[in-house]
Amino acid sequence: MTAPALAGGASSPVRTGWVVGGTPYIAVRGAGAHSYDASGRRLIDYVMAYGPLLFGHGHPAFSTGLDGVAARGTVTGSTHPDELLLAERVREHLPSMERLRFTTTGSEAVQGAVRVARAFTGRDAVLKFAGNYHGHFDLALQDAGASAHTDTPQRSGIPSAVTRDLVVARYNDLADVDAKLAQAGPRLAAILVEPVVGNMGLVLPDAGFLEGLQTRARACGALLIFDEVITWLRLGLGGAQTRAGIVPDLTTVGKILGGGFPLAAFGGRADVMAVLAPDGPCFTGGTHAGNPFAVAMGLRVLDWLEHNPGAYMAMDLRAKRLANGIRSVVDNAGCDIAVVQLESIVDFVFRRGPANRNYDDARAANRVTYAAYYHEMRDRGILLPPSQNEVMFLCTEHTDVDVDETIAAIADSFAALRSRGLLEVADATALTR
Repeated sequence: MTAPALAGGASSPVRTGWVVGGTPYIAVRGAGAHSYDASGRRLIDYVMAYGPLLFGHGHPAFSTGLDGVAARGTVTGSTHPDELLLAERVREHLPSMERLRFTTTGSEAVQGAVRVARAFTGRDAVLKFAGNYHGHFDLALQDAGASAHTDTPQRSGIPSAVTRDLVVARYNDLADVDAKLAQAGPRLAAILVEPVVGNMGLVLPDAGFLEGLQTRARACGALLIFDEVITWLRLGLGGAQTRAGIVPDLTTVGKILGGGFPLAAFGGRADVMAVLAPDGPCFTGGTHAGNPFAVAMGLRVLDWLEHNPGAYMAMDLRAKRLANGIRSVVDNAGCDIAVVQLESIVDFVFRRGPANRNYDDARAANRVTYAAYYHEMRDRGILLPPSQNEVMFLCTEHTDVDVDETIAAIADSFAALRSRGLLEVADATALTR
């Protein structure tokens, strides 16, 4: 049999479902809140492409009239009016991004922000947090969340020189941050953080944690970078920084911004961004950066959200309905499992006790039980992320009927897990596997 040409069978490892085992899910098409496999079977989709699909699959606002957009040219090699306009509109909603630059992916955006921080400060070291995922460039992968945890960086193709300029702290632990800052000393260029984490389950910042990071960054002359690739537009037009009342020095955005097309950006204080060429010595750029087609989709995204302000409340209410339904199932099963919900994000893990506060908590959850749960749910027509580090995303197209069907499937899946002797393991002890 000829080996598949696609390395590992997928362009991103999590899509293979290697963490949960079994046959990978192959999506043939999507419509609204639903995904369809090759047999035509419909599944209620809570992956939502790991966050970008705030409007579901094939929403008419982002799938009609595209021929005219493409006919103008899908890439020009020049700056274009829509690019300038979208930059202004992003800044209206995120005033901290006084100057910004577009990229294609969130990985590129974070990489660009880190480079700018190093150029501006003249320093090399970066402090990040275990379980925060910032893309797949070298510095970001050490102790990353999502499906990308890297214990042995050199075996993973990450040079040791990169890890020497990186310190990794525990999220929600300012004492640990202080210890790691002492390691970095005067070399620290930036503190890089997900203000609300969506890559080690849904983890909310403790009161005072983000403020503490800003205070510490300022005290040592470093910059604070908010990675809002997931949270901007998922948590509203103001993102997590508006919710927290904190103005970071640099911000990265992406995912939802492109309405399903590849588009991201980084930006921040005008004096910091002035280090970028042609004004300064720091280079970032790319053939598809500010791609006209993707930028046109970005304008449509902001148009739709600005004209449909009730959409966020509707998604929040539906997510609360789902979270409350899950809590009822958990309580009826006698499990001490925390269910977390924020806006259109819902999450729980198979670990006893309170919700995750850091990556240690996330890694203590039972992977074996989650894998079994994933397949029980998939058998019942519910598509979950094939990794317990990911979360359930709702979109504008999920309905109460979808949510009620999901809650019923969760109840049946919990019963099946108990009959297989798996739920007892999950709710009796916290295991790391």
